[in-house]
Amino acid sequence: MSLLAWLVPVALGMGLVGLVAFLWSMKSGQLEDLDGAAERVLLNEAADTPLPDLEQPPPNRR
Repeated sequence: MSLLAWLVPVALGMGLVGLVAFLWSMKSGQLEDLDGAAERVLLNEAADTPLPDLEQPPPNRR
């Protein structure tokens, strides 16, 4: 029974933290543009090219 006395407050505290995080994300605008990221995946942009490998030096040009 003493274990239940610890688990109930811990569960309520975790639920309160989750609720506060959700309310903060709603207030700060984190959930306003849900379709934007899904549509940006379909756009073809030049910035989508792979980055150059910085570990290998560029070839010597003469």
